Amino acid sequence: MTQTTTDGPAGRASGAVVPVLAFAGIVVAVMQTLLVPVIKDLPQLLDTAPSDATWVLTSTLLSGAVATPIMGRLGDLYGKRRMLILSLAVMVVGALVSALTSDLTAMIAGRTLQGFAMGAIPLGIGLMRDMLPREKLGSAMALMSSSIGVGGGLALPAAALVAQHSDWHALFYGAAGLGVLSIALTLLVVPESPMRAAGSFDLPGALGLSAGLVLFLLPITKGSDWGWTSGTTLGLFTASAVVLVLWGVMELRLKAPLVDLRTTARPAVLFTNLASIMVGVSFYVVSLVLPQLLQLPTSTGYGLGQSMVVAGLLVAPLGLTMMFTAPVYARLSAAYGPKVTLILGLLIIAVGYGAGLGLMSAAWQSLVVSVLLGAGIGLAYSSLPALIVGAVPASETGAANGLNTLMRSIGTSVSSAVIGMVLANTADTVGGVEVPTLHGFRVSFLIATAAVAVGLVLALFLPGTRPSGKPQLRAGSEEDAGLERAEQALRGFRGRVLGPDGSPVARAEVTLIDRGGRQAGATRSAEDGGYALSVPARGSYVVAARAAGHGPHASSAIHAGDDRPVDLDLSLPGETVSA
Repeated sequence: MTQTTTDGPAGRASGAVVPVLAFAGIVVAVMQTLLVPVIKDLPQLLDTAPSDATWVLTSTLLSGAVATPIMGRLGDLYGKRRMLILSLAVMVVGALVSALTSDLTAMIAGRTLQGFAMGAIPLGIGLMRDMLPREKLGSAMALMSSSIGVGGGLALPAAALVAQHSDWHALFYGAAGLGVLSIALTLLVVPESPMRAAGSFDLPGALGLSAGLVLFLLPITKGSDWGWTSGTTLGLFTASAVVLVLWGVMELRLKAPLVDLRTTARPAVLFTNLASIMVGVSFYVVSLVLPQLLQLPTSTGYGLGQSMVVAGLLVAPLGLTMMFTAPVYARLSAAYGPKVTLILGLLIIAVGYGAGLGLMSAAWQSLVVSVLLGAGIGLAYSSLPALIVGAVPASETGAANGLNTLMRSIGTSVSSAVIGMVLANTADTVGGVEVPTLHGFRVSFLIATAAVAVGLVLALFLPGTRPSGKPQLRAGSEEDAGLERAEQALRGFRGRVLGPDGSPVARAEVTLIDRGGRQAGATRSAEDGGYALSVPARGSYVVAARAAGHGPHASSAIHAGDDRPVDLDLSLPGETVSA
């Protein structure tokens, strides 16, 4: 079990941190919908069979699912900013590989590398928790969480415009450029968090989880091609179950597992993750149905006859509404708590799909449906990281949010497979070409509504959460700011590690030791020597620090409610501190 290093902000962050991290999330999400406008042309563009061309999309999904929890854990251990930059760099390399080839194998390799960037979403959420004051954290995490939908929604019209008027490889050059810009902004604006989890990276756990996820998601994404009752599909599902069970048994026996399954089994985490799957299902249905409905020719009797670009523009408000929902979520969550906000979001999604069943006869009606669903999905997505962060220690924020992002990906994968099967089985053949029917679209919307209903039931089982409005919305006054500082002091110790000449010591090991001599927390000092440690319970502790090239260790005293920093001078002997 890893030790949490702090439950509060690690240090000061500039006002540009949130938009820069959100931009990184949007850039990463663009990878998921980048090729949607040219999906039907991929077999011709890559000179391959349709069943093989689908691997260009499947590979990104699989690598993203594998990378999300792994990068989250690596961020907890070795630095979230460092892993965020690595994720974006791998994405840029993958985009350039894809931009320079029309070979299927090379394209799949490039798309696989692009999928690894999905780990940036939970890493960004973890950085926000570590650096931002609580009054800004709610809206910031909401924006970061919604960036998945925002990027996907905004990429559709932009990618359609590029694909319609330029060579399709330009899509990847544009993605690489966005990735380079995001890396540069991150290096310039986002500081590294000093928070670190104790323990080492669980490589066997990472390999086991990766194998189990690939074995599970592969038949989901390829089941329509292979046949849902084929030996290959059923065999992979069975192998996935066996691998994941063995992986779970192994994780439970480790002191520093990749995923703390005991934490994951807490009701607040478990039901949030299950609800996330349902939200993922509901989000992807509209992305699959509306573009097709809008682009089908009017000769079908129900198609709306819009161009690729116009269809993308009419669906784009889905992502824009999700972006503008973040500040609304912050106010609602502060007043009523993230559980209530999640339930409200799911109810709005249900209303959106219910209205969509009857609003399929004009282009402007698709716009209304997009706005309604964007508002609901935005509220739901925004609630998920707040529920996770409130239920896990800070040292597990990256891994826990990585797992939650994975649950959403599983939801979109299941949605893609099920809706694809429904549309295929209800299609009509017109001129030798299979065309989705209005009946198929409506059945798809009903499936999304059913998923939302299941999500609502799961959300009702979430433990009640205290509205965060009291400390978050009133912290502007002097009195409330004082209360905030006192509460922060009660949570633990903070300060700087200094050398004999008073200069800051970076990367020093800082340890919290209780009266029984047991480690109660651990972290490393930042570049400016700063550190923060939480206090698990009242009592007496020793704060110890050590670093190469300096004296052994030192500690200072602090009392509950005292907001003064605890500076650790490595030239002084240790002493007992009272919490």
